[in-house]
Amino acid sequence: MAVNETVATRPALFGLMAEFDTADQLLEATVRTTAAGYKRVEAYSPFPIEGLAEAIGFHTRLPLIVLVAGIIGALSGFLLQYWVSVINYPLNIGGRPLNSWPSFIPVTFEMTILVAGLTAVIAMIVLNGLPMPYHPVFNVPRFELASNDRFFLTIEAMDTQFQLNQTRTFLEGLGSKGVYEVEE
Repeated sequence: MAVNETVATRPALFGLMAEFDTADQLLEATVRTTAAGYKRVEAYSPFPIEGLAEAIGFHTRLPLIVLVAGIIGALSGFLLQYWVSVINYPLNIGGRPLNSWPSFIPVTFEMTILVAGLTAVIAMIVLNGLPMPYHPVFNVPRFELASNDRFFLTIEAMDTQFQLNQTRTFLEGLGSKGVYEVEE
């Protein structure tokens, strides 16, 4: 073979995808997959399935991030008003105290909602990895049915337990309609 000739190489493997007919089959397969010790698992369905997120071990930091942002918004709204009314430009209106905290409540509340809401939107986009115009699962032709009437379970090749033949046999043993290789 000449030095300049290119050798066709097989694309890298992202993982294996199993297809199921019903939501109950997908949920049962997901529970059995995580019980078998697979960690890098993802499920796809045309509608939300109760218990599926817990079955794949999905946990999010979004509520904590939004809570912290709300507290920061409340503190910043209150401290801004305190700084303006007490320190920077104190005005004695009608004999009220300079630090009249009850009058600070509406702005403090609004700042809490504003900062928490904006943080929720931005954090959700970032944590979901968006925008993502391409994902390897789109390389499987049958995956088009995921938005119609089929259910899919993917085990990524990055999983520590992933071995191509054993994982394929495992997915076939779950009662799947078919097992497909997902290429990068």
